[in-house]
Amino acid sequence: MAGSRVMKAIRVSEFGDPSVLKLCADVKVPQPGKSQVLIRVHACGVNPVETYIRAGASSRKPPLPYTPGTDVAGVVDSVGDGVTAVKAGDRVFTTACKSGGYAELALATEESVHKLPDTLDFRQGAAIGIPYFTAYRALVQKAHVKAGETVLIHGASGGVGVAACQLSRVLGLRVLGTAGTKEGMELVARNGAHLTFNHREKDYTGQIMEATGGKGVDVIIEMLCNVNLNKDLQMLALAGRVAVVGSRGPIEVDPRDTIRKESSIIGVSLYFSTAAERQECASLVYAGMEAGWLSPVVGAQYPLDQAAQAHLDIIQSAGAVGKMILTM
Repeated sequence: MAGSRVMKAIRVSEFGDPSVLKLCADVKVPQPGKSQVLIRVHACGVNPVETYIRAGASSRKPPLPYTPGTDVAGVVDSVGDGVTAVKAGDRVFTTACKSGGYAELALATEESVHKLPDTLDFRQGAAIGIPYFTAYRALVQKAHVKAGETVLIHGASGGVGVAACQLSRVLGLRVLGTAGTKEGMELVARNGAHLTFNHREKDYTGQIMEATGGKGVDVIIEMLCNVNLNKDLQMLALAGRVAVVGSRGPIEVDPRDTIRKESSIIGVSLYFSTAAERQECASLVYAGMEAGWLSPVVGAQYPLDQAAQAHLDIIQSAGAVGKMILTM
């Protein structure tokens, strides 16, 4: 029985710095209940939001102790009653985990489990969930982009940024992307950006405005709002929208900057998406995998016992290059 087995998993018993991520070798393997799937994890994505939750800085605080991680890729170990979409032995990826993905086995609801095609490996599978679902929610469900508009992916070389670049091209947008290193800019260009900019250069916002003929951009997908929001509001075109994907603190802005261009600042959170919205996004992701344009880029890789180092690096990195993952 699955309930009598134990596994290795990262456990968090108190909120704090990355050192609170502890590898435990005797964690009880969860048993799948009705409409649940148990997955043997091969890789798990590391997302910035997981560092905020671990630090206690998120509005969502899981009960302690807990195992972080949502973006799992692996093989179905067993299924609970009523599960029909997948079976034991299937290659799958997830968009959410009930038991946490930083573990050798992870439990997820059937709704959150999706088949992984043979064209993608498990590391790429672990780079699909939050990145592509967030990119779709930001661009389509929140910013309501239209073909022909110009989008700026502000911080385009990480997991969500790469996904947003690929999706934006498919949606018929003119894509501008920023990164903090030459390597990051090259990655962004290879994944759909028409033009790239180094956001560490002092005059990069002027370069972006020049590239739009002074009009500004219609939509900005913002990864670091507490640093960039004032710049974003200056770069928007009339009726432009900033979709806020990430922020690490507060920022003071002048509300008149929104009035001058009738611009909007929109928060983006997968947590509040409905089942219908998630299914809509899943349909797009499947289409992208079939057509071949959905191509997750894997960045830094860490073994499970180095999860604390991964959490440190994802925040302190000089510039993201692809999706960070843990391997089992």
